Amino acid sequence: MNDASLIRVENLYRYYGAICAVQDVSFEVSRGEVVGFLGPNGAGKSTTMLMISGNLAPSAGRVLINGVDILDDPRAAKADLGFLPEQPPLYRELTVDEYLAYCARLNRIPREQRRKAMDSAKQRCGLDEVGHRLIGNLSKGFQQRVGIAQAIIHSPAVVILDEPTVGLDPIQIREIRTLIRELAAEHSVILSTHILPEVQAICDRVQIIHKGQLILESSIEGIQQQLQGNSLLVGFKNPPSGDELAALNGVEQVETLPDGRIRLRYVPGHDPADTLVETAVAKRWGLKELTPEQMSLEQIFINITCSDESIPGSNAVSGGAPAEDAA
Repeated sequence: MNDASLIRVENLYRYYGAICAVQDVSFEVSRGEVVGFLGPNGAGKSTTMLMISGNLAPSAGRVLINGVDILDDPRAAKADLGFLPEQPPLYRELTVDEYLAYCARLNRIPREQRRKAMDSAKQRCGLDEVGHRLIGNLSKGFQQRVGIAQAIIHSPAVVILDEPTVGLDPIQIREIRTLIRELAAEHSVILSTHILPEVQAICDRVQIIHKGQLILESSIEGIQQQLQGNSLLVGFKNPPSGDELAALNGVEQVETLPDGRIRLRYVPGHDPADTLVETAVAKRWGLKELTPEQMSLEQIFINITCSDESIPGSNAVSGGAPAEDAA
C-alpha cells in the first residue's frame, strides 16, 4: 500500500440475497485528501460507507484503515476512523458537553485527556458557545456540527461523512462545507453525497458509483477539463454557409440552433476560435457572438449514470465473487 494511503478498499462486494448492491469496488484515499463519493439514490453509496466504517460486513473483499484490516482487527482500525452516518447518532436529551464526554469514553480516550479532546472538537466545530445546551434544542446545522465533533473527538486519521448537509439551509451548508475543508488539513475525508456543487466546492477527487459499480474516478482538475466541452456557440450578422464553417480547421460538426446561433463542435485540442475570428473578419461575416460552451457537472453525472453503455458489465449480479445471503 502507498505510504500516504490511509484507506484502501479492495474488490468490495455486498450481496442481499441474489442482489449485488456493491460490486467489485476498489480505491484508495491518501493523507490530506477530500474525496467525493457520488451516485444517485440506491447506487450503493451508503452501503459502501457502512462497509468502510466497519458497520456492515462485506460479502467479499477487504478494507484497510491505515494499513489495518477492519475485519481482522476492528478495534485498531476503528481507532483511526471517525464516522458520521446519514442520520447522526445523537442523544437529544443530553447537552453537547454530556454527549461529547460520552463519545470520548466510547473511543477509550484516557480520563485525563478527555476534557482537552472535548474542547478541541468543540473549538474546531464551532460549538464553544453551546456546550451547555440540550442537543434537541439546537438547529439542524448545529446538530450536524455535533455529529462531526463526535467523529473527530479521538483525532482519527480518516473521517467518513455520509450526506452531511442534507436538510440544511444555504447558510448552514456553507458553514459545514468550510468545516469539512478545514478538517482536510489534519485528516483524510470521504464525503458521500448526491449534491454536485458540494463536490466542486470542497473535494480534491471525485468518484461516481452507479448500480453498485465504481464507474468514474477523477481529480477535480480532470473533471474541470471535461466541463470545458468541445464546442462553440457563434452568431453572425451575415451567416456563412455550413460548408464554409465545416471547412475551418478542427471543426467536425456544424449545427444551426432555433434562435439562429450556430454550434460548432470541434476535435479535442483543436479549438478553432482564433481561425474563426480571422476568417469572419476577412470574409465580413459580422461575428457578434463567440461563446465557449461548457458542460455542467450535473450533465456529466447524468450522461454517465443514465447510459448503461458506460458501465462495464451492467448486470447487477455479474462479477467474480459468489453471491451470498446477507443476514
